[in-house]
Order: sequence, then structure tokens, then C-alpha cells
Amino acid sequence: MAKPNSERPVLVTTAYKGVFFGWASKTDGPTIALKRARLCIYWSADLMGFMGLAAKGPNSQCKIGPPADIELRDITSVTECTEAAVQRWEK
Repeated sequence: MAKPNSERPVLVTTAYKGVFFGWASKTDGPTIALKRARLCIYWSADLMGFMGLAAKGPNSQCKIGPPADIELRDITSVTECTEAAVQRWEK
């Protein structure tokens, strides 16, 4: 599932309650650079929390922002995304 330049799909949460999907090559340390990052503005209860976004990906009831390359600070978690979730995030 990793891209040729060793990027991997992750869901990152921040101390400011941000929930972001994107591609990262380095996930240790106080900041994480995400390529093609998408902000989850709202997710539906049937996903059962942010880990559902990493396992299943967003559904039609979720509100997802457009992609951008960003750097996140104050990281609280980094969760691997399944291939099924990646397909839905990138849809």
C-alpha cells in the first residue's frame, strides 16, 4: 500500500481536535508533513469514531475538505489506514 517514495496512508489527530487523512513518509516527532491531506470536518456516528475513518474511510454523510499539502503540529495519534479506507478517502 505504500507509495514508491515510502509514503504511507495515515489518519492523524491533533490536540486541536483536527482529524486528517494523508500520505506521510515520517510520522515520529512533534510535527508531521502530510501530502494530499484531507480534513474530516464531520463524520457520521455509524463510523464509530475516528478509528472507523481509518478502517472504513468516510461515507456519503461525512464532510471532507479538499486536498492540500500541510504540516501538522501537536499530534495526538497516527493511525494506519486500510486499503478500503484509502480508496474512500481518495474517491
